[in-house]
This record gives sequence, C-alpha cells and structure tokens, in this order.
Amino acid sequence: MSLIIDIFMCRKDNYGYLAHDSETGKTAAIDAPEAAPIMAALKARGWTLSDILITHHHADHVEGIPALVEAFGAKVTGPGAEADKIEGLDVLVEPGEAIALGSSNLIARAAPGHTLGHIVYHDAIGRHVFTGDALFSLGCGRMFEGTPGPMWEGLMGLRNLSDETLVYCGHEYTLANAKFALSVDPDNAALRIRAAEVERMRAEDRFTIPVSLGMEKRTNPFLRADAPELARAMGLPGDDPTDVFAALRKAKDDFR
Repeated sequence: MSLIIDIFMCRKDNYGYLAHDSETGKTAAIDAPEAAPIMAALKARGWTLSDILITHHHADHVEGIPALVEAFGAKVTGPGAEADKIEGLDVLVEPGEAIALGSSNLIARAAPGHTLGHIVYHDAIGRHVFTGDALFSLGCGRMFEGTPGPMWEGLMGLRNLSDETLVYCGHEYTLANAKFALSVDPDNAALRIRAAEVERMRAEDRFTIPVSLGMEKRTNPFLRADAPELARAMGLPGDDPTDVFAALRKAKDDFR
C-alpha cells in the first residue's frame, strides 16, 4: 500500500511533508523545519507522528525536532555521516539502508554536495522521492560542503529513478530556478512550457511540488550536465560532465 503525502509550508519557503502509511497509521515528517505547521497538519489530518526522517543537518531542516519529540515521542532517523551535527537522532542510517514506516519502506540514497552526508528518501513502491536540498525543481542545492564530482554522481543516481517518480524537495525555489534554467537552456521547449506553468502557479500561490522526475530530466539543467547544449552554454564543448556541472553550479551562484 502506497504512502499518503501531505504538503504544506513551513518557515518562509520550506516545504513540510507528512508521509502516512494508511495500513498501520504510522506517520513520518520528512525533515522538521518548524514544529507548529507540522503539528497543525497532523491535527487537520487526524494523524499521530511516529517518525521524523532527516535529510541533512542545516537548521531549517532540524529546528522542529525537540518540540515534535516532546509532543509525540517520535523516533528520529537521520544520516549517520552527520550524527555529530544533528542533535536527537535515535537511528543512524547509511546510504542503501531501508527505513520501515509501517508497511512501507523508504531507501536512503546518498546525495552529497549541499552537505557531505546529505541523504534522500526513496519510496520505490509509491514512486516518491524526498530530496531535501539536494535536488529542487529546475535546480539543485548550493554546494556548501561537497565537490562537483560526488554531487553530480548523486544527482545521476536520482536521474536513474523512474520517470514516474514524484519529487518532493525542501524549498519552493522553482520560479527563481526557472529563470536561471532559461538563461542557459533557452531553446529547450519543455523547459519553456514548464517555466510558463510555474509562473502561473506561483501567481496563484500554488505549490509547484510535487513534480515528476521525468519532467525534471527534460528541464532541469543540473540533471543535464552531460547534454551537449549545456556544455556549449558553459563554453565547455566536449568537456567532462562533472566540469560542466561545476560551471553550471557556479553560474547559478552568481546569477541575478
């Protein structure tokens, strides 16, 4: 039985997610950016929090942990590689390990770069992937701690998931990401359509998430660093995709 996903906003632009296993009633918060909105979403659904699954150590993804644990006694799972940076972890998970949520299983996958130990959670049966700040719609996280090679490899691992997989990322950055994507890939027809759709959605204050991974494969420049047109856009025709990815990430950092 697949998970039911509830989506809501936290803080300024963080997405909050609840993943609910309807067979058992087990419910996980994916990251804990802010306790109050998570509690409100649980109350509205009539769900009880059993788990908190953390993608990485940044404050805007973990600050709600203490209040949620106090209120619900939830079990907190997070990346073993960042155990020294995240207070309150009960279970340390390594890439490739499965996390049981009632009758459902989520697989932790490595996605280093934004932080060195960043992981994502993949529900293969329900075709959901919770990407934290590793992958956004039309973008990816800033490379605060990692290096281009491992970050590109992690994104390629996500790209290998099925097109039908729905991406749930950590922030509503899609409109700004679309503007950069169009600046480096202006002839991409699918991107132009997606960018126009995103502009309409945000004008109506609608979420741009979830988005299919198939759409991201066609439109997200950070998943297409091995495409010749992106290499040319970066002035690196024929270069290694890792170098193209690094150039794309630097260009996005400097984009205004």
